[in-house]
Amino acid sequence: MSNQHVVVIFPHPDDESFGASGTISKFREEGIPVTYLCGTLGEMGRNMGNPVFANRETLSSFRKEELSEAAKKLDIQVELLGYRDKTLEFEPIDQLARHLQERIEALEPSLIITHYPGYAVHPDHDALGAGVVKAIEQMNPEQRPEVWMHAISNRHEDDLGEPDIMNDIEPYWDKKLAAIKAHLSQADGVLSLIENHDKKSEQEARMKKERFYRYSFD
Repeated sequence: MSNQHVVVIFPHPDDESFGASGTISKFREEGIPVTYLCGTLGEMGRNMGNPVFANRETLSSFRKEELSEAAKKLDIQVELLGYRDKTLEFEPIDQLARHLQERIEALEPSLIITHYPGYAVHPDHDALGAGVVKAIEQMNPEQRPEVWMHAISNRHEDDLGEPDIMNDIEPYWDKKLAAIKAHLSQADGVLSLIENHDKKSEQEARMKKERFYRYSFD
C-alpha cells in the first residue's frame, strides 16, 4: 500500500506516542508525511509529573510543550483541534463530524489512524473515533481514506477478532521510547514498568507490537 499522507487523530497529547509512534516512525522513514490532529490538551489529566511540576492551571501548557517535543522526535506536524479534555463525549456528534470532515478533506490523507469507538476505554477516545467514522461516512466514497482503528479494551478481540495489522516496531523502539519520554508528565508509570527488571521484557514485548483494525464503510 502506498500512502501519500497519513493523518493520526487521537484526543490527547501522548496518545500518538503510546499508541502509534512506531508505525508513525516507519511511515516517516519511508518519506510519508504524517500529521497529528490532537483533540485536546489533556488539561484534566491526573498526572502532574513526578516529582510534581504542574498543577491544574498550568498542566495544559506543559502538555502542549510535551506534545511539541514528541512531534520533533517523530518528525510530524501537529494541529490542535481545540476541544476541552474529558468533554468530547458531550460534543454534538454532527458538529464534531463536520469539523473533522473539514480538516480531513483539507489534508487529503490516504490513511487515517484513530481509536476504535466502543473499544478504546476512555470516553474521549470513543467519542473522537466515532466522530471520525461519521466524518468519513459523509465524504464522497471515492475520496475516503483508508482507516486503521486502534482498540484498547480487554474484550476487543472477543468481539472484533484478531487485528488486521500487527506492526512489529522493534526497529523503531528507540524513537517510540524517546517520544513517550517527551511526555514527561504522563510517562512515569509506563517508564517504571519498562525499567522494572521483572516486568521489562513483558512490557517491552507488548509495546513493540502496534495493532490496528481496518475499518469498513461498506
